[in-house]
Amino acid sequence: ADVTVTDLEELQELLRVNIEHNRHLVTGAVRAEVLKWGEDVTGFQPPPDYILMADCIYYEESLEPLLKTLKDLTGPDTCILCCYEQRTMGKNPEIERKYFELLQVDFELEKIPLDKHDEEYRSEDIHIVNIHRKRAVGSW
Repeated sequence: ADVTVTDLEELQELLRVNIEHNRHLVTGAVRAEVLKWGEDVTGFQPPPDYILMADCIYYEESLEPLLKTLKDLTGPDTCILCCYEQRTMGKNPEIERKYFELLQVDFELEKIPLDKHDEEYRSEDIHIVNIHRKRAVGSW
């Protein structure tokens, strides 16, 4: 596969180091790019087949920019896999609830049951959600 890994500018060097350390596992192409949620994503078009999100739900201020980026990045066939740790302290439960409420305006969600998670890494507080854009009314 051709893969683009993204993070903020200050983490690009770490991404490049990790790519190099894992080069022997890569059978396609991999590149690191800056992606700041809520900003222009035209450099990432056409829409990717898959978006893998890991532990991105934690700051209330980041929810709207994250959702904008997901809407701007995805096409009708893009599959988003969102993995996150459920946190129960402070405002975390409210932030998580708000994220999924806002997400369901434009996306359909399917929680992956725990028994489908990798046996070695599964945990009751780790969740995986399969996310797709809602189909426009009247489309097949």
